[in-house]
Amino acid sequence: MRRYIEDTWRQVSIRHGFVEVDGPTFEYLDLYKIKSGDEIVSQLFHFEGRADKEGQTDHFALRPEFTPTLARMVAAKANALPRPIKWFSIPRCYRGEAPQKGRGREFIQYNVDILGGDTPEVRRQFDIESAALCLAVLREFGLSEKDVVLRYNDRQLVEHLFRVAGLTESQFAFGFYLLDRIGKLAPAQRTELYQQNNIAPAQRTFFEKLAGQQNPLTPAFWADLPEAQGVEEYCAAVRTAGSEVEATLAVMGFGPGWAQYDASIVRGLAYYTGFVFEVGDTTGVLRAIAGGGRYDKLVEMFGGPSLPAIGFGMGDMVLQVLLEEKKLLPERLIPKPDVFVVNALDTTVALQKLLAELRLGVFDPTTKAITQPGLAASSSYKATKNIGKLLQEAAQSGAGVTVILAPEEYARDAVKLKNMQTREECEVPLVELKQKLLALRQSL
Repeated sequence: MRRYIEDTWRQVSIRHGFVEVDGPTFEYLDLYKIKSGDEIVSQLFHFEGRADKEGQTDHFALRPEFTPTLARMVAAKANALPRPIKWFSIPRCYRGEAPQKGRGREFIQYNVDILGGDTPEVRRQFDIESAALCLAVLREFGLSEKDVVLRYNDRQLVEHLFRVAGLTESQFAFGFYLLDRIGKLAPAQRTELYQQNNIAPAQRTFFEKLAGQQNPLTPAFWADLPEAQGVEEYCAAVRTAGSEVEATLAVMGFGPGWAQYDASIVRGLAYYTGFVFEVGDTTGVLRAIAGGGRYDKLVEMFGGPSLPAIGFGMGDMVLQVLLEEKKLLPERLIPKPDVFVVNALDTTVALQKLLAELRLGVFDPTTKAITQPGLAASSSYKATKNIGKLLQEAAQSGAGVTVILAPEEYARDAVKLKNMQTREECEVPLVELKQKLLALRQSL
């Protein structure tokens, strides 16, 4: 299952011009605290290293995500890397949390990042390219706009919304914090937060409307908030930004239904600086499938140069749940062999020799590359000469073609070749067998 998901992530990323990278499974604990604060420690598996000669110990953590590692890697070699930097990774990650549906202590996290962009126009292009890749990956699994939706926002639009609602800039940090969690908080919890942060009644009403999933782009949202100023300007800004995002996505093949503006999407981590998005199932039942945004200051936080960046992450567990519910997982997840060899001879010598020849790849020392991959060849280990039973096993393997080592043909240095789809058979000289099978592999 995981291999199928990983392979799909990898193939689509490469087609979109991204290069795969990886890093260590564990890092210094402080690396994660730089990005997420001290509170992240309680969510991680962390440990002390061995003491050095002075009795000092380092603190490490199993990686909960890849972004801090990426930022550290880029900060160390930023000046030597070509721009833009388009990287993806598929690391195994860990979280010290209670397992639940769509969330586990160990998981695979697909990460995609684009770093660079000299102008606002180029950075906006990278924003949409990142979102489009996220949708392209999901479409590759067979999901459509009926199954998933990309909900987007922008930090600048959120700040505009807060000003309309009457929040001061000193309250913005609280606003982002609350808005990111508002759907998960009970009314009593929200009331306590309002009291702790001296939020006025009008602003409480504002947040409660957002908690109730009311749309701030509608007049009804503001009907009992008469002190709100600049509503039309805010709505116009959202329409302008949304038209650009959705028109560009449409050009990339993701028309109406794939994306929509959502004022509640803020991606609570403080390092996001602009465009943000989440992808969820259209029913809203599952956790977010993917999420990310623009983080233009993160590389600087790790000692690197000023380098704008956009990225997203997608876990395997929620995606797997959705694919299972939609019945979109392949019936067969185990790779099929290219060829199945049936042995009806008295010994296995010829079988072992043939399997070795078929599996052998060709390495070119000049180009330092495998110029001809070997064939995936399987065989039965049953001690029987009943070709009918062996052919049943060949069919169960899923191989597109079966090679039959039979006494009569083998005496002529030949074998029988059976196409498992058309059921046609032909005789092929042993010296020509591998090249014929390699040619057939492209069509079966």
